[in-house]
Amino acid sequence: MGISVGIDLGTSNSVVAILDDDGPRVLADANGRTLQPSVVALEDAVRPIVGREAKERLTHAPQTTVASAKRLIGRRFSDSETQRLRSQVGWTVFGGEAGDARIRVLGDAYTAQEIAAHVLVHMVQIAEEATNETVDSAVITVPAYFNDQQRQATRDAAEIANLKCLRIINEPTAASMAYGYEQRKSQR
Repeated sequence: MGISVGIDLGTSNSVVAILDDDGPRVLADANGRTLQPSVVALEDAVRPIVGREAKERLTHAPQTTVASAKRLIGRRFSDSETQRLRSQVGWTVFGGEAGDARIRVLGDAYTAQEIAAHVLVHMVQIAEEATNETVDSAVITVPAYFNDQQRQATRDAAEIANLKCLRIINEPTAASMAYGYEQRKSQR
């Protein structure tokens, strides 16, 4: 059985943290970076590149590098946000059979959940390298405005990443919990 982590699965960047005997701790990658770009390069569908290296490819390979996929998670193709994003990215956004927003890169179709799963796997790898422990579950933060469909899609992304989603927490709630950790005063 592995450990649980907290993952802030962000639109632009993601962070992974643990709570150990010393309190909450944000984990860093091998280069000491705690902030990881939520970017996935799909030039090689077998081994996608995630994080900083993928972000570096964004300028010279925008058609195969997916950024801001979280904006599509749990959204319909007909949604105004989907249509707005569609006009701003180098990869193709199209409607799936169920009317959901899908991503096409080099002829392969992906759901936003699959792209988010690559980011989650990357964050788990960072946590496992930093702790020398196996990670099998996580608490994942989402924006407070996420609806039930978007929250379920985030759970689905965790499942695709072979990660048990213990709980979905609103980002402001997670921030207040972290701020108030071990403080013994009543505040708002």
